[in-house]
Amino acid sequence: MSIPITLEFSGGAELLFDRQKRHDIDLPKQENPWRIQELLPWIRDNILKERPELFMQGNTVRPGILVLVNDTDWELMGELEYNLQPNDRIIFISTLHGG
Repeated sequence: MSIPITLEFSGGAELLFDRQKRHDIDLPKQENPWRIQELLPWIRDNILKERPELFMQGNTVRPGILVLVNDTDWELMGELEYNLQPNDRIIFISTLHGG
């Protein structure tokens, strides 16, 4: 069974995703639970449209991108180790602004 989740991008992060702020996706079934650690490369490979270096650094999001899991800071949820649940809402907010 696939896992339906919602991804949202704002604060300028949506510009990397063809200006689309919301993505309702179904993650394919896999043997182990989906974690944010696996979600980030999936996002990069499947829906990111340009400049992956502005979204990811190494195996995590770049500094300056706030990540919320169901409106809670991901730091309180285990960050990369958080196991995704059906209907989770993951929000990426860029706090970096050019000047």
